[in-house]
Amino acid sequence: MKAKIEPIRLQKFIADCGLASRRRAEVMISQGEVVVNGRVVTEQGVKVNPLTDKVTVGGKPLQLNPDSEKITLLLHKPIGYVTTMSDPQNRPLVKDLYRDFRERLFPIGRLDINTSGLLLCTNDGNLANQLMHPRYKFEKEYRITVAGQFRQSDLRHLRRGVELEDGFARPLRAKIIHGDDHRTILTMVIAEGRNRQVRRMIRALDFSVKALARTRLAFLTLEGVRRGDWRRLHKTELKQLQKLAAQRFERDGR
Repeated sequence: MKAKIEPIRLQKFIADCGLASRRRAEVMISQGEVVVNGRVVTEQGVKVNPLTDKVTVGGKPLQLNPDSEKITLLLHKPIGYVTTMSDPQNRPLVKDLYRDFRERLFPIGRLDINTSGLLLCTNDGNLANQLMHPRYKFEKEYRITVAGQFRQSDLRHLRRGVELEDGFARPLRAKIIHGDDHRTILTMVIAEGRNRQVRRMIRALDFSVKALARTRLAFLTLEGVRRGDWRRLHKTELKQLQKLAAQRFERDGR
């Protein structure tokens, strides 16, 4: 007798198939890109049976393969690459940097085309959901080169926080590494993931960003990974990420 398969939420099914994170899957659903049994689904919370329901995204049928290997890469993204899976302007895609993998690996979060640095790419939708969900507050560290002289008074203002168009933003930590009359190099640590947040925080202080790189995510760094290259995460690193997520979940009591 076949084991009974319980229905699961549509966004989780899409993530488990390795197409996108749960949060990205929710966007796909709301934008009408997902079809279940011939019907476009736009509402959240719909459940599907992985064995009997036919789900397509952009016309491509999805099928859950519980035995498929979960792969997560730590990529050193160069400037000039976009983190979307396709681009109407035909700009270089980060997925071109790991094209030899048969599995469909998608970036966890985004770095804009002019930002370099650490980017995780995976086919593990559950891991992506944990790393992107604001509840878990994984630290992200950036190295910022600012045009002009960024003074200690500006640093104090940054540490107190700034008002952005989508709400107040304050770094966990920030410090000046080097500065002269022409440029200043800062490091800043944040736990949020709002669109272009670091650039907007600097712009709110009337400075412009000349260069921006993400140098750390949680305990992961770019050590030993040259620009444009990648390495696979070790099992011990994946377990440590899951442990951190569990600790934050328990601490927040949610």
